[in-house]
Amino acid sequence: MARFGAFFLSIALLCPAAASAEVRIDVPGASDEVTDAVRAASLLVSTEAEDAETVQDLVAAARADYGRLVAVMYERGFFGPEISIRLNGQEAATLSPFSPPAQITSMEIRVNPGRAFRLGRAEIAPLAPDTDLPEGFRSGAPAGTPILREAAEAAITGWRNDGHAIAGITRQSITARQREGVLDAEITVAPGPLIRFGDLIPEGQDRMRPERIREIAGLPRGEVFSPAAVETSETRLRRTGVFRSVALEERPPGADDTMDIGATVVEAPLRRFGFGAELSSTDGAALSTYWLHRNLFGGAERLRFDAEISGIGGDTGGADWELGGAFSRPATINADTTLVFDVTLAGLDEPSFEETLFEITGGFERIFSDTLAGEIGLGLRYSDITDAFGTRDVTLLTLPLGLTFDNRDDPLDAREGYFAELELTPFAVLDGSGGGGGLRATLDARGYLALGQSDRHRLAGRLQLGTAEGGDFTDLPPEFLFFSGGGDTVRGQPYQSLGALQGGQVAGGRGFLGLSAEYRADITDTYGLVAFVDGGYISAEALWDDGGDWQTGAGLGLRYNTALGPIRVDLATPVSGDDAGQSLQLYIGIGHAF
Repeated sequence: MARFGAFFLSIALLCPAAASAEVRIDVPGASDEVTDAVRAASLLVSTEAEDAETVQDLVAAARADYGRLVAVMYERGFFGPEISIRLNGQEAATLSPFSPPAQITSMEIRVNPGRAFRLGRAEIAPLAPDTDLPEGFRSGAPAGTPILREAAEAAITGWRNDGHAIAGITRQSITARQREGVLDAEITVAPGPLIRFGDLIPEGQDRMRPERIREIAGLPRGEVFSPAAVETSETRLRRTGVFRSVALEERPPGADDTMDIGATVVEAPLRRFGFGAELSSTDGAALSTYWLHRNLFGGAERLRFDAEISGIGGDTGGADWELGGAFSRPATINADTTLVFDVTLAGLDEPSFEETLFEITGGFERIFSDTLAGEIGLGLRYSDITDAFGTRDVTLLTLPLGLTFDNRDDPLDAREGYFAELELTPFAVLDGSGGGGGLRATLDARGYLALGQSDRHRLAGRLQLGTAEGGDFTDLPPEFLFFSGGGDTVRGQPYQSLGALQGGQVAGGRGFLGLSAEYRADITDTYGLVAFVDGGYISAEALWDDGGDWQTGAGLGLRYNTALGPIRVDLATPVSGDDAGQSLQLYIGIGHAF
């Protein structure tokens, strides 16, 4: 044991002790931002902070700092800096990391920035016709390596957008005229040949068929290269939900100036199961579950089954239930069109009616852009209804149409942007008392506005419109009419408490107007507060006649942010009506009210 102890002691003696002092940084005449940048870039500072075990580590870090700090100053437009890094009063550049001092007792970094340079000649050529150079790349503007990089990147991007996929920089002449404090930059661009798309080459797939990957990606083979087309193809593959990851990579072009694109994919698990829950003092509890198969036949065909029961223990009549199935196949007709089939079987036990319904719908969904999508279908709907008018069966043939615009920055917790969803459902009565047909239309529009630069305070507004025109009242399913009150319309008011007189009985109205406003404030990164006010108007006629009624509600809410979206807890009270200020309603769910 004594011999081992002597061996370890000799190792310790060969390793000089580390520093016993902190690094002192001096950047005379510079702003705090520049000083902080020097500190953040210094390996000597980070090595000392990590309690380096040997002096060699500190000497090596100090010697490496010369180049790093020069780069920091160049970034900020100082092209004549004087840098001194001293350890125990000696310039680090003169110290050998192999024979360092026994101990370091002082460390100092001194950077004399010199004057801030400005651009003299700022030339980059040739440029593609629509190239958008940064505004700061001009004679007389502050110099710095970032603006040079931005100009080079903009020039390359301009040529790539015009189909020259392998454009690059072939020559850079950067000259610093120290006496004048001027930086001259001359950059030469090589556009390269015009490139056309070749094949998409899938890699990494397991169950997914390669030909379906190509169909879904929709890469325009034979057309002129476009970075936007590559990005769009990648987005199409991602939104199928089949893949855990997707990466498209440009391959070297061939002799015929065509470029193949490699698509490296990793498939997600085939099946998924989930559930959800909501609670409201008025609406009661709601439980839901689903089962999903992401890739039924190897072509990204999706099959999903849903089950939900709601109104448990609430004041909304009895419990409602719903069973649903949906099948979808992307890239049908073209890469942006999805074939969809939906089947629904449901039982509704509402305060003013009971209904059992069966509906089957088939159609297409089309994505027009990153913000605009539409759908069209053909449906058959059967309802068995019991209400104040008796028991009856109604069968409708429907033609559902929809258009959705969404440019919100975050659909789960939007801070800016807009959302609008328009639904039009022309219908024909196949089995009812009066026959004929009509149109049901709804609009849900939302806007979000951040206040201040931090976005911690924001306003959110919502407008809901609904109308049901045509058809005898008894030929319309109750859900084709409109009620106000509850978590989806006017919080604080009892569920479906506002309707209209139809045939002498209180039922849903043919016209609906809903208005909501919220003030949202982030107290911390996890918790937020909300103040809100809602209003709802119901009219007996389709176009909001003067005989309709209003109701309003207001309240406060708490938000707890999670990866799935904010958990919402709202407490609301009626503002108008017989119960104004006399009752409270509690709403708990995932996600904002809108």
